[in-house]
Amino acid sequence: MSTSVAWARTVLCIGAGYVGGPTMAMIAARCPTYRVIVVDVNAERIAAWQSEQLPIYEPGLAELVAETRGRNLFFSTDLPGAIAEAEIIFVSVNTPTKTFGRGAGKAADLQFWEKTARQIRECATSSKIVVEKSTLPVRTAEAMERILNQGGGAIHFEVLSNPEFLAEGTAVRDLENPDRVLVGSADTPLGRQAAQELVELYAHWVPRERILTTNVWSSELSKLAANAFLAQRISSINSLSALCEATQADVTEVARAVGMDSRIGPRFLQAGVGFGGSCFKKDILNLVYLCEQYGLTEVASYWEHVVELNDYQRTRFVDRMVAALFNTLVGKRIAIFGFAFKAQTGDTRESPAIGICKQLLEERAELVITDPQALANAQRDLAGYPGTITFEPDPYRAAAGAHAIALLTEWPEFATLDYGRIYAGMVQPACVFDGRNLLDHGRLRELGFSVHAIGKA
Repeated sequence: MSTSVAWARTVLCIGAGYVGGPTMAMIAARCPTYRVIVVDVNAERIAAWQSEQLPIYEPGLAELVAETRGRNLFFSTDLPGAIAEAEIIFVSVNTPTKTFGRGAGKAADLQFWEKTARQIRECATSSKIVVEKSTLPVRTAEAMERILNQGGGAIHFEVLSNPEFLAEGTAVRDLENPDRVLVGSADTPLGRQAAQELVELYAHWVPRERILTTNVWSSELSKLAANAFLAQRISSINSLSALCEATQADVTEVARAVGMDSRIGPRFLQAGVGFGGSCFKKDILNLVYLCEQYGLTEVASYWEHVVELNDYQRTRFVDRMVAALFNTLVGKRIAIFGFAFKAQTGDTRESPAIGICKQLLEERAELVITDPQALANAQRDLAGYPGTITFEPDPYRAAAGAHAIALLTEWPEFATLDYGRIYAGMVQPACVFDGRNLLDHGRLRELGFSVHAIGKA
């Protein structure tokens, strides 16, 4: 890390994952007078950020990192040193759903967050602005402030909430041109002053009218609420897809008609096998737990049903596959087209493909999985799971000898394959189960496929 330049600010991000890495790369690119340091305890991940093979795939990210790395963007494992040097510290550590104890299955596991807060307190030699970038329960900032400022003293920490609103696959674009940037602070002179520091950082490229300042609790809740609303739309259209199949309506036509209502809009009304990713399920369950803790039972139940409907959609998809394949999958080869939770990312966290593949394996199907970016993660996700699984980068080879194709990720390249060639190499009658309504179903039927799509007869 260079120290010869007189930097306007030194910014640190603790956590080099899907949020921390891209966010800091954009800050470095748009704030060339700021020194930006990304620190992680995982030395392999830091080494990957310093290489030509970044640890995550995101369109445009490699170019952004190449532009800034070594100039004013630096990656390190030296957490104490970076904490001592930084004036603004973003905390972007993992906050998964608890798997143990009270709140297991719903509450956020804050052990990594608390450990980080204590490390900041221990290593800081001057006052800092600490920014919550991880998605956290409402009023977590209060707990962080208590840990950081316990005992008083000359060093003071001001805690801000600055949630991320990135969509994987478009994260660089979302960072470059965000709908809004949210900065939550304490309603005190020092809190407002700290918030203004962060506003000035983002104002290097974000129009001022898109930078919203709120109290810290509103900022924390806004992140959970935004993800809950988006997931709710997906579960809503998926609930209607079941009714469309039963009534011979077409969910695509229904979604188009509904989405043309200016009060509703068309986004997140694409029926499919359900939402995935690191945020939606985790954040909704966190919201459910918070509601339960405040005695809001009916509110908790409402949001919990959004997750239950998502699980139902995956099970319903497998049930349809079993029924179409003569009520047995034993020994049948199924080509899985796509394992990432969405296109343009290699991320498989909470991917619908994981649960669907496990259900298919329980039916003793033989799976061949293909995905442009996610095969390594797929191997980790299914490691040790009983059954026959092959990982094949070539979709043509994956489909060869298969009884059926299950399309689970909307990679655009899957829509341009030569399905005549694929059909000729499959076991007849050959089925396509389009879990994303991506393909030309009329053309597939002309080729001889039996086509089963979400929300269509």
